[in-house]
Amino acid sequence: MPAANYKDNDTIVARVTPAGRGGVAIIRISGPDVCSLAKQLLKTSPEPRTAIYARFFDAADEIIDTGIALYFPGPASFTGEDVLEFQGHGGALLVEMILERALELGARLAEPGEFSRRAFLNDKIDLSQAEAIADLIDSGSRAAARAAQRSLQGNFSSAILSLNHKLTELRMFVEAAIDFPEEEIDFLSDSKLKARLDDVAATFVALEKTVKQGRLLRDGIHVVLAGRPNAGKSSLLNALAGYDAAIVTDIPGTTRDIVREHIDLDGLPLHVIDTAGLRDTTGKVELEGIKRARAQIEKADHALLIVDASDENPRLVATLREEIPEGIGYTVVRNKIDLIGGQSGLDAELPDVINISAKQGLGLDELRKHLKSAVGYEFDGHESITARQRHVDSLNRARLHFDEGSRQLTEFSAGELMAEELLQAQNALAEITGQFTSDDLLGEIFSRFCIGK
Repeated sequence: MPAANYKDNDTIVARVTPAGRGGVAIIRISGPDVCSLAKQLLKTSPEPRTAIYARFFDAADEIIDTGIALYFPGPASFTGEDVLEFQGHGGALLVEMILERALELGARLAEPGEFSRRAFLNDKIDLSQAEAIADLIDSGSRAAARAAQRSLQGNFSSAILSLNHKLTELRMFVEAAIDFPEEEIDFLSDSKLKARLDDVAATFVALEKTVKQGRLLRDGIHVVLAGRPNAGKSSLLNALAGYDAAIVTDIPGTTRDIVREHIDLDGLPLHVIDTAGLRDTTGKVELEGIKRARAQIEKADHALLIVDASDENPRLVATLREEIPEGIGYTVVRNKIDLIGGQSGLDAELPDVINISAKQGLGLDELRKHLKSAVGYEFDGHESITARQRHVDSLNRARLHFDEGSRQLTEFSAGELMAEELLQAQNALAEITGQFTSDDLLGEIFSRFCIGK
């Protein structure tokens, strides 16, 4: 994909390190005018890939700052263009002065993600690797960081390319049978064709599982704690978080607003949301809290319906279940079993019920395991990659095209239609790595990156 399609005729500059005051700040410049800018900023031409001690000069040849300069000539650079990096003191004013000088010399401020976008457009990385850079920066757990690093190194791209290669071979096999009908080969009964179909189907299944795990590692799951007042929702939040994140009292309706806590559950980012108790009330503040609680339930990946184990009201659980929209998983959590001498853990007769004591810490390990199982989290630290919802969607579309092609072939002997479906499957996979991607999608992806990345 040619870089010229995206404003690469100019030279861009940005601060790479976070804004604010610090010991060191890094400024990056990339583009065709890097060498001329370096001569005026540094009053020298730095050697390629060699760190030098340098002075940064303003228009009046006064020294702005001193530090380290590194020059990477293209295409052997991150962006594929000439790149110059300054490592100076981290004062906000000093950084601003250097940026202003670069702008005076003809550079412009980089847009969010523009350095990574240029690296993609210049074939230094593919799209999934570019996204892995942002995922690595935003990692919320060690497991997520390692998975993002694997994607950045190309593990995810290699898996996609391997599947794409198998689809290509299958297309060649089918199209050869179409192009040479005089051979009178009954390719439907050919054992090699069945073996290829089975192999591609199995590859799809394995990759879908890997991508699902990767999306969970990146995005985590949103779990809402819902229930009647004083059922122990806030106590459970505190027990899962390991500290007092929410106020706990004996007064019903203490929680009025949404309380959020982010927890690392064996590498799975768990976004736990405590909500106001669900009950009939006339209080304006509490009514607003209940309204917000229901809004959070509608957006949740999973809901924990907290009930007081000592409350024998037979309609209570049924009433709470009615609060859960269709399609959202939930688990009934019977809390305070220490008050009735109950057994902790999953209920032997009711698989969606678990018994705990948030106050005593009973049953919490079983609850954690249950949550991972409920969302299909099976972390394998050696094979994990990071993935996004768009990757899941593209892979699903590719699988649907492959399945439809297989059906057309086996049910109707429509080899031409299968070849077309296989081509569409390959196009869907190509969207993951960026071999076939619209400019609108690129703009949306890279606009979410940091400036300077």
